[in-house]
Amino acid sequence: MVTIVDYGSGNLRSVQKACERLGVAAIITDDPNRVADADRLILPGVGAFSDAMRELHARGLVEPIIAHLRADRPFFGICMGLQLLFETGLEGGRHAGLGVLAGDVVRFDLPAGMKVPHMGWNTVAWTGECEMPTAGRADDYFYFVHAYHARPSDASIVAATTDYGGPFCSAVRRGRLFATQFHPEKSQAAGLRLLASYLA
Repeated sequence: MVTIVDYGSGNLRSVQKACERLGVAAIITDDPNRVADADRLILPGVGAFSDAMRELHARGLVEPIIAHLRADRPFFGICMGLQLLFETGLEGGRHAGLGVLAGDVVRFDLPAGMKVPHMGWNTVAWTGECEMPTAGRADDYFYFVHAYHARPSDASIVAATTDYGGPFCSAVRRGRLFATQFHPEKSQAAGLRLLASYLA
C-alpha cells in the first residue's frame, strides 16, 4: 500500500492511477494518522511553496512527514514534493520548508530568450551514485513544469541534473528518500519505470 499525501494541491488522482497501473494499491489522504502509519509515502504537488507549506501545517501533516523521513522509510517526492524538502523557498519572499535537506529553492535565472516556467519534455543525467533509475535509459524524456528549482547544499544527494539554460538539480536521493522535479506520473513509459523502481 502506498499513501499519497493530500494537501489540496497536485495531480493526486494521476499519481494514484499510475501506482494502480503498476499493480500497487494507493490511497489519497490528508489524515495525519494515516500518514504517520504509512509504509511508503508519496508527496506530490504543484503551485506556490508558501501555500503548500501553509496547507501542510494547517492539516497537521508536517510532523508525520518529517517523522517518516527521519525513520528512513520509503518516500517519493514529486515536483513541489521535492522542493518542500529543503530549508527555504524564495518564491514571494523567504519561506521555511520542511528542512529535511539543506539548501534553498530559487527561480530560474536564464539567458535572454528562454522562457520561465520550464515546461515540457527534457532528459535527465543520472549520477553514478543513484540506483533508482536502473530500469531507465539515458535518452528517456520526462515531463517538467516549474519556475523554481532546488539548490542542494550537499552535492552528494543530487541524483540527477537537467539542462535548461544550464544544469539544475532534477532529482535527489538520500537513503530511502527519493524525489524528482519532473512528473513521473505524466512521463509515460519512462515515468512508470521510475515509479516501479521506487515501489519495488
